[in-house]
Amino acid sequence: MKKIIYFIAFVSLVFVTSCEKELDTTNLYGKSLESYYKTPTDIEEAIAGVYNAIYTPNVHSNESMAANLMSDMMLGGGGPDDKSAKWVDNFEDPAEDTYRDMWTQCYNGIARTNAIIEKTAEADFSTFFATPELAIEFKNQAIGEALFMRAFFYFRLGKFFGGVPLITTIDSPKDVARASYSETFAQVASDLKLAIETMPDKSFPSMSTAEYGHANKWVAQAYLGRVYLFYTGYMTNMAGQATSDLPLVDGGSLSASDVKGYLDDCISRSGYALTPDFRNLWPYSYVNQSAGSTVLPWAANEGLSWVGQDGTSPTFGTGNYETMFMQRFSFGDWGWSNGNIYTNRLALFTGIRDNSLVPFGQGWGWCTINPKLWNTWDDADPRKQGSILPMGVADQGTGAYSADKGDHETGFFNKKYIAIQHPDPSGATVGMFVQLYGWGNTDMQLMHAQDFIFMRFADVLLMHSEISGTADGMNAVRARAGLPAIGYSLDALKQERLHELSFEGLRWFDIVRWGDVDTAFNGTISVRNSGVDATYKANYRSETKGLVPIPETEVRLSNGVYEQNPGW
Repeated sequence: MKKIIYFIAFVSLVFVTSCEKELDTTNLYGKSLESYYKTPTDIEEAIAGVYNAIYTPNVHSNESMAANLMSDMMLGGGGPDDKSAKWVDNFEDPAEDTYRDMWTQCYNGIARTNAIIEKTAEADFSTFFATPELAIEFKNQAIGEALFMRAFFYFRLGKFFGGVPLITTIDSPKDVARASYSETFAQVASDLKLAIETMPDKSFPSMSTAEYGHANKWVAQAYLGRVYLFYTGYMTNMAGQATSDLPLVDGGSLSASDVKGYLDDCISRSGYALTPDFRNLWPYSYVNQSAGSTVLPWAANEGLSWVGQDGTSPTFGTGNYETMFMQRFSFGDWGWSNGNIYTNRLALFTGIRDNSLVPFGQGWGWCTINPKLWNTWDDADPRKQGSILPMGVADQGTGAYSADKGDHETGFFNKKYIAIQHPDPSGATVGMFVQLYGWGNTDMQLMHAQDFIFMRFADVLLMHSEISGTADGMNAVRARAGLPAIGYSLDALKQERLHELSFEGLRWFDIVRWGDVDTAFNGTISVRNSGVDATYKANYRSETKGLVPIPETEVRLSNGVYEQNPGW
């Protein structure tokens, strides 16, 4: 793994600070739309600029943070001053531009993909490769990858905001009105379909280490399944317009059978596979090896061994064939502009508040776990202790936990994305990733380089079961957890997704598309607020229909073109 992944390797030639403004094609560093996109290096730099747009300065615009806070299985948490986390968890808007960084960064990424799609198609790379076939493969991968990323950004916008302005060319006009919900998802589906048809037919094990972390044909197929399920579920259960088809821009559509065919292809030919032990996907399974001594008895007793996060030829671990698409993280420094946005702040913010333990480090205590999940989860399922970290348990490394440090304390934190640390050779307690990658700054706020997984192969299997109405994929996931096969039902599928994918930023979108969001927050939860017993109940408002507010700055800049989402 590189020490700096996609770290502003290239600042795109085309920026939009809001989608209504004129596109700025200022000549930066002597490059322009006319002179750039001519060499493979140009394209690689431009693609890096696209991935860079995934990162957001405001933590509430981080997709994983926003989705986890709104889910029914995580609470706001934090300390008395962390009001914004509690407001988001309670479906209140902390500020008029809470999600503006998400909006603007998505449109920055979209503008960059538009330039790559148009300019790469015109370029001739034949002199840079040994054979014409290799030049064509490079061009197709670049265009297909840009199409996928444009779909990724529009899908993110659609999930959170609903219908949004569609800007699909370099010279798109300003003051573009919001498209309808269906038009937005038709663009997403069409881009994914074309990406699948464009990108090389190359299995994951044959890819180079440099390609790990990039989108490919199989990732696009997996996302088409996710988009299909979200759109058809939302339209049926939230919008009251029942459908089983995903629209395309040309007026056509994709059926469940069509999408199942894409997932069949992904399952049979991609080369991705389940990691034999679910728990080995997460960094806590590596900490005993990296520390050179047993610092997490539970992991040692279970014989866990981290598969790493560098694909089939890992620097660390035994090879990760399950992670398909992820947000890569590195380190930062306070002297840099936005010096902390390239570290995994989900791990920092959801870490144990004011407790520096070994191997679990200190964090801000957001997103505490609803105890209902722990209490209703079968102890025989190893994913229970593989996902949830109980406090005050010596075997779990939390025996020295000091309670009553924050709000919404339930005695449980997430174990998948959490600060990990252990003693270094000198005996000082230092972040695991800082030691792995030899980073000099050991600040606890800057030490989180754990990938955030957007898509893994287990989800492909679960989506296949849900779309096909068959149990094979679901039972393959259950078998990996040592659980017996069961017959397919939607209720069984819902439980399997909850247990397999908890805290991975998917639960909120699942309960929305299933139409379960109106009843998901009915019960009260016993919590401790800075040492005081209390009860908590989130106040979801059905009139919002699962959407967040359009940033008020964008509404004002549109001069009446945008209408705010209902309920906000």
